[in-house]
Amino acid sequence: MPEVPHSSRLRGGALALLALLSALSALTAAPPAVAATAAPAPSRPVVTTDHGQVRGVGHGTYATYEGIPFAAPPTGRLRWQLPAPAANWRGVRDAGAPRERCAQQSPESPGKTVGSEDCLYLNVTTPTGRAAGKAAENPPDKPTDKPAAKGRPVLVWVHGGGFTSGSGSDYAGERLAVRGDAVVVTVNYRLGMLGFFGHPALGGAPDFGLADQQAALRWVRANAAGFGGDPRNVTLFGESAGALSTCAQLVSPGSAGLFHKAVAQSGSCMTQIPAGATDPGGAAYSPWTPQNKVRDAGADAARRLGCADGANALACLRGLPLAKLVTPELTEAFSTVAYGNALLPERPERALEAGRFHRVPVVQGTNHDEMRLFVAQTLANHPIPDANTYRTRLTGTFGSAAGAIEALYPAAKYPSPALAWSAVLTDRAWTCTTLRADRALAARVPTYGYEFSDPDAPVISGIPVVKGFPYGATHAFEMPYLFDIPAEPAFTPAQRELSGRMADYWTRFARTSRPDPAGAPKWPAFQDKAPLVLSLAPGAGGIRALDPAVEHHCAFWDAHR
Repeated sequence: MPEVPHSSRLRGGALALLALLSALSALTAAPPAVAATAAPAPSRPVVTTDHGQVRGVGHGTYATYEGIPFAAPPTGRLRWQLPAPAANWRGVRDAGAPRERCAQQSPESPGKTVGSEDCLYLNVTTPTGRAAGKAAENPPDKPTDKPAAKGRPVLVWVHGGGFTSGSGSDYAGERLAVRGDAVVVTVNYRLGMLGFFGHPALGGAPDFGLADQQAALRWVRANAAGFGGDPRNVTLFGESAGALSTCAQLVSPGSAGLFHKAVAQSGSCMTQIPAGATDPGGAAYSPWTPQNKVRDAGADAARRLGCADGANALACLRGLPLAKLVTPELTEAFSTVAYGNALLPERPERALEAGRFHRVPVVQGTNHDEMRLFVAQTLANHPIPDANTYRTRLTGTFGSAAGAIEALYPAAKYPSPALAWSAVLTDRAWTCTTLRADRALAARVPTYGYEFSDPDAPVISGIPVVKGFPYGATHAFEMPYLFDIPAEPAFTPAQRELSGRMADYWTRFARTSRPDPAGAPKWPAFQDKAPLVLSLAPGAGGIRALDPAVEHHCAFWDAHR
């Protein structure tokens, strides 16, 4: 696929995808953790960090420490600077509630800014076992099994949201922490124009948002032991833009030694969405853009904001109010990751193919029906009511290959032409690109692939149901199986069992580098000659090894890259 133009040409389908990702990140916000009802008052454990003490909240089987600064507020002269160290504090800092999300557009009120520039905070969830860190008061009543002397595995979560929205505090980590006896850390990072802006006065586009993630990982290395975690056993994991961030950190020189395993959910170094996916005539989408294009887009944005003076442009921009910078247009223009800079020297898929990435074990996978979420939300404006419309969409996106694609994905094979279109896009943009990334990884490191395949996965609360268009196992619908995210209807017993199995696989991988919990179906390592992944679905036989390349026609898509 050709590289995606930046700024003024990132329109149509790409913008629709960004808007949907942004809205989804708000819908996945989990309700705040609540203290155990049996206790008259929550415990308030204290942990010592390298910057001072923090007082968390005990919830019976786990404790949370929220709103801990891992870098200085990137405001004033620190706007568009690499993250600076946080200041030390005296006394005990309250860590009983999360801080604001990084500044972003409100999904409910487009054009309205929510969040804050002062947002570089993280949240820690720990099980309340006998060796769970240096808690200073109110020991737990029901300790879990004592962790190994080196400490518990640490999982660091990077949220999704198209690099334009979301927050670490949207994801409550107690399920993974308690069931997996692990320390879970969720982080914020700068978004949109504040996180991925470029300008000649900056020397290019430094990817501040990715630098924030590395600063959070350095904080984890310095402080994990205080929370009962092992700083030598850190797993970086994320979904959507969080998975793309995980890919970026895999190939970034600056993240060397900061994590020891990686999990990428619905996003790989090779993810690309073709033109016309959700909006006929809309641009293609790639998460990666050459930094010279981001730099030029930044110079153009500065001129439009009245800050054209080259010598004083940054000072002028740093003096602008937040509302002038966090606009729909500027959020769209700076919603991809720049490469060709110190943090990301080359395009990530090229680095992966050449073997220029950190040698850590990887779990990576997709959902069986990834694109249904995106297609469903655009059907009102761009319906696909019949085979002729479907054929027109195929021709508009794939040109001379449309006939061959229609033969592989005939509309009559699917309940509706719109679902056929979704299957084409899922295979082209997500499944087969991820399998190519799996092959590149597996040539050098232990790699484990999966496909989340629950056809009746509960719908994340707030996502509108589209009549006649089931979501199935669409983008992000695996997250309620790992985090406490509201979804309807409630889990069936089989889905609840699948959720437990997934938590076990994820945390066992974090602990041992192998996703092989006792009593669970075997998860085979991905190999070029045996490209098996683990199907994750509820019910008897739902968790099993399979080769997804046949069902998803990956031989065809690999030949038509």
